[in-house]
Amino acid sequence: MSQVFKAISDPTRRRVLQLLRKGPMSAGELSDQFDVSKPTMSAHFAVLKEADLVHTEKSGKSVIYHLKLSVLEEALLGFVDSFGTTASVSTPGKETAK
Repeated sequence: MSQVFKAISDPTRRRVLQLLRKGPMSAGELSDQFDVSKPTMSAHFAVLKEADLVHTEKSGKSVIYHLKLSVLEEALLGFVDSFGTTASVSTPGKETAK
C-alpha cells in the first residue's frame, strides 16, 4: 500500500493516472501532456509500474500504458479500513463521563 501512496503523492503521476482513465495511451502521448524531459517521465512511469497502478504492452516501437484501477481502489479501501468503519462520532458540546 505504501508504494501506491508514494506513487500518487506526486501531481504529475496523479495526472498520468487521470489521463489513463480515458483509455490506454502510449508513453509518447502521455509525455506530450507534460513540460518535463523524457527521462523524468520515464522515472514517473517506473514508479507507477512499481506500485502496480499501470501495466504496459509493446506495440511496435511504442509502449502502451493501461490503468489498473482495481489496484488503486484496493489501496484506498484498505487505507480507509485501517481507520475502522465503526468509529464513534462525538457530539460537539457534550462530554463523556470517565
